[in-house]
Amino acid sequence: MSEGTDVRATGHCLCGAVAFEVHGELTPPTACHCSQCRRQTGHYMVSSNAKRADFHVTKDDGLAWYRSSDFAQRGFCKDCGSTLFWIADGADYVSIALGVVDVPTGLKIAKHIFVGSKSDYYDITDDVPIFEADG
Repeated sequence: MSEGTDVRATGHCLCGAVAFEVHGELTPPTACHCSQCRRQTGHYMVSSNAKRADFHVTKDDGLAWYRSSDFAQRGFCKDCGSTLFWIADGADYVSIALGVVDVPTGLKIAKHIFVGSKSDYYDITDDVPIFEADG
């Protein structure tokens, strides 16, 4: 964790068994429409990245990890099922699901990715950049 840096964001799962804080900047959020994010969350997932050095889990009673691919794992609460994190192997950042971050976040979606995989029940109607694959 970065020394001498104020807490910039906090969050927790639905039941409170997992909590975290971020002591640095969060990146502009990305809305991911890939099939894995859709299946994990029930819709598309909006996340923001924090440097791993700035990210600290303050309560991990319910924290569990699922290896969702050969290069990444997804963190969730095993008690309430909340989607929490996505971490690529060896990455210096963690992606945090913005739905579990305490408001106000002060953030706005910056891009939509993997829209070629989005479901057919919704349209993207904002003026944010759209990428068929990873943007």
